[in-house]
Amino acid sequence: MSALDLARWQFGITTVYHFIFVPITIGSGFLVAGLQTAWYRTNKDKYLRATKFFGKLFLINFAIGVVTGIVQEFQFGMNWSSYSRFVGDIFGAPLAIEGLLAFFLESTFLGMWIFGWDRLSKKLHLAAIWLAAIGTLLSAYFILAANAFMQHPVGYVLNGTRGRAELTSIFKVLTNSTALAAFFHTIPSAFLTAGALFAGVGAWMIFHKKDAEVAKPALKIGLITVLISFVIVGVSGDTTARLMTTQQPMKMAAAEAVYNTKTNVPFSLLTIGTLNGSKSVFQIGLPSVLSFMATGNVNGTVEGVNTLEKSYEQKYGPGNYTPNIPFAYWSFRLMIGFGALAALISLLALWFIRQGRFPRKRWFVRSMVVLPFLPILANSFGWIFTESARQPWVVFGLFKTSAGVSPGVSAASVLFTMVVFTLLYGVLAVIEFGLIYRTIKVGPEKTIERDENSKTLTMAY
Repeated sequence: MSALDLARWQFGITTVYHFIFVPITIGSGFLVAGLQTAWYRTNKDKYLRATKFFGKLFLINFAIGVVTGIVQEFQFGMNWSSYSRFVGDIFGAPLAIEGLLAFFLESTFLGMWIFGWDRLSKKLHLAAIWLAAIGTLLSAYFILAANAFMQHPVGYVLNGTRGRAELTSIFKVLTNSTALAAFFHTIPSAFLTAGALFAGVGAWMIFHKKDAEVAKPALKIGLITVLISFVIVGVSGDTTARLMTTQQPMKMAAAEAVYNTKTNVPFSLLTIGTLNGSKSVFQIGLPSVLSFMATGNVNGTVEGVNTLEKSYEQKYGPGNYTPNIPFAYWSFRLMIGFGALAALISLLALWFIRQGRFPRKRWFVRSMVVLPFLPILANSFGWIFTESARQPWVVFGLFKTSAGVSPGVSAASVLFTMVVFTLLYGVLAVIEFGLIYRTIKVGPEKTIERDENSKTLTMAY
């Protein structure tokens, strides 16, 4: 494999791994803040114990997310120096704002929240967790704004002398329509992921007869969060799909393996045929759904891969502008499928709860244990689709991925770092899972001792 192929694999592995923790952290921050708000308003110990318990899970994910995210920035200089030189003037601006503003906001107030339980007033301490949670939202937006430039470049001018894109309007970069659409699709996905985690942990505790006073509210909050978030994800996903069709029509064509321009295009749930989808033997599809997703009209026209390939060759010159169709096709479906399965399990569980029963049958117990992993898989395949179906562009219409790799980096050196990072992330995965499992197994603190004079809360097992 070439240095380019290995660099792409390395960046893909580290990005997908890092993004496992990001949505959990974003969603969990707000859910923990909600639990603490419930304690502040009601003064019920069960909400305080739930805040402490799920706060630990939140902090574990936050820490691992920070560690894995550091590698992402180093890779721009290590393997993608040509890309960094071309787009650094623009790409660096939102990332700098994220680091100097959003990350410091969330880390500062998170530190106040961690160490302020017996030092701050209840109101100020509650404000700290809310501000930390808001900081994670800001971080997400600035990073999505940077990524949106790769999908739909705006606010720039090409400097032919220097061979780079230069920033002309940070406002246009930060208000990029792609960034806005991605934000309102990604954040509900984060809440869905965190809700599934809360529900899965709550269900596990109920199955193992551990602290039902904390487990039942967590389960119910998690399930409701999953269902509400799934609806919002679906609506925002519809908007994102139409915007994508306008800005990157090849990506939508690849998502459905539409080779020839068609109207009334179905959305295939399952296709059996050639690997690249050019010929199907058997297909289960939803009539006209893809046309509606792409254009908002069931009779809408979806441009095909072959048509777009010719159009791009005329516009950008000779070359291959078709992404990996099987990759795009299946990652798009797995993204939707895993998310829908999580919502279905949550709906079923909530229905059982409202009926006054919680079945302990093996299939249901297993489905609830698996529930937290389904949105993680959906998020991962979503990012794989977003990035892989943009190829061969690293910045759509401006800069190809093949031109972005560092010229002085050998395939051997990239392979070495990829192996090292993969092993390191494997160790971090074991640590992450071990810490979370141990925290869940130990469960919430059992008693609370109150010192009314000092307003100190002491948790004991």
